[in-house]
Amino acid sequence: MNAVDVVQRQLEAYNARDLPRFVACYSDSVQVFRPPSGDPAIAGKAAFSDFYATQRFHLPALRAEVVNRIVLGNKVIDHERVFGVRAQAFEVAVVYEVSAGLIQAVWFFQGE
Repeated sequence: MNAVDVVQRQLEAYNARDLPRFVACYSDSVQVFRPPSGDPAIAGKAAFSDFYATQRFHLPALRAEVVNRIVLGNKVIDHERVFGVRAQAFEVAVVYEVSAGLIQAVWFFQGE
């Protein structure tokens, strides 16, 4: 499975709020970063799963759409519009690093 397939599969699971299918796209040692901090905001699949179970997948209007996608080797960079988290949709740039068929690391960049 290539990097785009894995990232697309997790996006579809996210939009379905299907936690088991979503988490299955990520490695056991996944790290999530929110620059400018260099420390992971989330580390490990258990913490990752818990965050999405308690902070996202209970939101009935949750969904994300890809505005633009760039693929550079094992990195997939999505410009996403996210709905259902805040009163208004917001945009993020997300960099997914894929290795061995799973997402190993994610960087979320939010606009001002």
